[in-house]
Amino acid sequence: MKNKIIIALAILGVVLAIGTAFYWGQRQNPLPPAFTPASNPYENGIYAEGIVEALQASGSNVNIYPEVAGTVNQINVKEGQDIAAGAPLLSMDDSVQRATTQQAKAQIAVARASLKTAEDAYQKQKAAADIDPRAVSKDALDGARDAVGLAKANLDVSQRQYETATSLLAKYHIHALSAGKVISINTALGSYISAQGVYDTYTQQNQPIMVLGASGDALAVRCYIDEVLLQKLPSMVDIDAYMFIRGSNTKVPLKIVRFQPNVSPKIELSNQRTERVDVRVLPVIFSFDRPKELTIYPGQLVDVYVGKRAS
Repeated sequence: MKNKIIIALAILGVVLAIGTAFYWGQRQNPLPPAFTPASNPYENGIYAEGIVEALQASGSNVNIYPEVAGTVNQINVKEGQDIAAGAPLLSMDDSVQRATTQQAKAQIAVARASLKTAEDAYQKQKAAADIDPRAVSKDALDGARDAVGLAKANLDVSQRQYETATSLLAKYHIHALSAGKVISINTALGSYISAQGVYDTYTQQNQPIMVLGASGDALAVRCYIDEVLLQKLPSMVDIDAYMFIRGSNTKVPLKIVRFQPNVSPKIELSNQRTERVDVRVLPVIFSFDRPKELTIYPGQLVDVYVGKRAS
């Protein structure tokens, strides 16, 4: 009886194995794509990954880093706000530095009083020596004159210390050097920031405390052409390009703005601070008219195909 049970279980196992193999061996129909993948619209087009940014005359977005460390106690702007040159952006707690500055200012008053005392003493001794050279010894007169020189030097040092302290105090209040738009604010009230920026608890990396772009709503695409494809890149007169928005079937025509004439190491856009590959790239900047049916934000990754304009 036991042998029959064992034989029956073995046959059942073989049948299950064959059924499982047959089931998993069937060709599964793939799921339809959520959107049509970008296809090359040119016969010999060049593909490049691009990133959307504010359209600017030169450079890229402005990353704001403080020159001193401190605790944020005031943020004067909001994300998406257009700002003028010189506008206050952010302030840090400057109580310690302000006390240091007041102390340096007080030292100037003390140094000036010391200089006046030394000058009065020297003038009195000099006047007495002019009347009667025997009334004051030469060593005493020279000592009084040297005391005046020392007091002047101390006053000069105190003034320089005050100027340095005042200059350092101003660094606790960050202002915009040029007009632009606030793209992102990466800190909050009470956060500690330093010259390395602010620590992001999610990415566990330092990042700028604030990022500024160009004023207005005009956007551009910065794409990176691999150095091995540069010989196939058309001239600025003949260049043509399209941008494909990921997650949609939208194809947007691009207009060449400029080449950034500096081939630099490629940086993976997914993680700019850590991922690098042994390829150098040429940044090429395009502008485009924002599609009405789609919302596009700076920092968004897009697919770009570059080709030669049809004659």
